[in-house]
Amino acid sequence: MPDMLIKLYELDDDWQFIVGQKNRGITIRKPIGPEKHLIVQWVADNFDVAWAGETDAAFANRPRTCFVAVKNETIVGFACYDATALGFFGPVGVDRRHRRKGTGTALLKACLLDMKLKGYGYAVVGAVKDTDFYKNTVGAQEIPGSTPGFYSTWLRKPQTK
Repeated sequence: MPDMLIKLYELDDDWQFIVGQKNRGITIRKPIGPEKHLIVQWVADNFDVAWAGETDAAFANRPRTCFVAVKNETIVGFACYDATALGFFGPVGVDRRHRRKGTGTALLKACLLDMKLKGYGYAVVGAVKDTDFYKNTVGAQEIPGSTPGFYSTWLRKPQTK
């Protein structure tokens, strides 16, 4: 899976995606400290512990480098950046019942525009499975020779036999 590069300086400073989600009853926002364990656990339960670790790391950053999507006081999605490496976007995940409704795109754009406001020129998305999503949504380009990329030294729990 290749890494992808996003030119943040080419993104429009358009936050209308927040309004679009609000019209669907979903709030996109940065979480606060007391929500950390709830959000990290939600990520572990709905995705995996590796993503939960990255979310925990994003909470440790000052300011926090994550966003959540909330509907009726329930988490429906999350996205992080600067969690695994500086300048990296991800992970991002949306509850299955809320997919294909723009929530993942809104979380992606919230992170990318936050990065742009901090002065980043580029963002990297590591080990991308759905390259078309990033190409079509934010004009991302595959980085040649980036497989296996940054995650090649990732320690994992040994397989049990």
